[in-house]
Amino acid sequence: MTYPFTPIGIVHSPYKEKFGIPRQPALAPAADIQIELLPPFNHPDTVRGLDAFSHVWISFVFHQTAQRGWQPLVRPPRLGGNAKVGVFASRSTHRPNPLGLSLVEVRGIDLSNGVRLHLAGADLLDGTPVLDIKPYIPFVEAHPQARGGFVDGPPPCLEICWSQPALQQLAALPAAPPALAQLIEQVLAQDPRPAYQDDPERIYGVRLYDYNIRFCIRDNHAHVLEIQPFAPN
Repeated sequence: MTYPFTPIGIVHSPYKEKFGIPRQPALAPAADIQIELLPPFNHPDTVRGLDAFSHVWISFVFHQTAQRGWQPLVRPPRLGGNAKVGVFASRSTHRPNPLGLSLVEVRGIDLSNGVRLHLAGADLLDGTPVLDIKPYIPFVEAHPQARGGFVDGPPPCLEICWSQPALQQLAALPAAPPALAQLIEQVLAQDPRPAYQDDPERIYGVRLYDYNIRFCIRDNHAHVLEIQPFAPN
């Protein structure tokens, strides 16, 4: 038996590729992320009363990895990329049904042209199809005493070092998002590299908005080297 679903909305996000997206929600609150509701769900009545809630659950589709299928065992980054756990003991994107769930803060609801939700701390790729939105209810859904398994706390936080060229490029951007510097720092501080890579000489690039952020990681410091306009291949 199959169950067809229709997306109710689409995500607009500075995260244009999977690499660099925080591995959990709420870790990069500087990201300006919006959910645009699609017809016929973009009527103001669908969100009436939602402004009384500070946080919502977002159900969505891992649309870029859905075609890769799934395996019963996965390698979570928290375990160094080597140890395996069952897919249902992880939040891997490669699942039997490619569904994701994120708890995010609602910063505002724009009804001026349809319906747009402004979110803080969302870990959502640009273009992600949204299947459902539900309010978060703290007294039944918050369990501080719950066990977190191998995810026993926040990820390590690297120190950020800016090169002089990167600072000059940031200052010269004609229309950069106001929180771009904070977003760069929040993303790189969590070390977005694959867990099995630890080459201090390797230079990486992560795309945020329409900019390619080039960086390297040495001695527990993330070095911002360059900020360049993104040039598609």
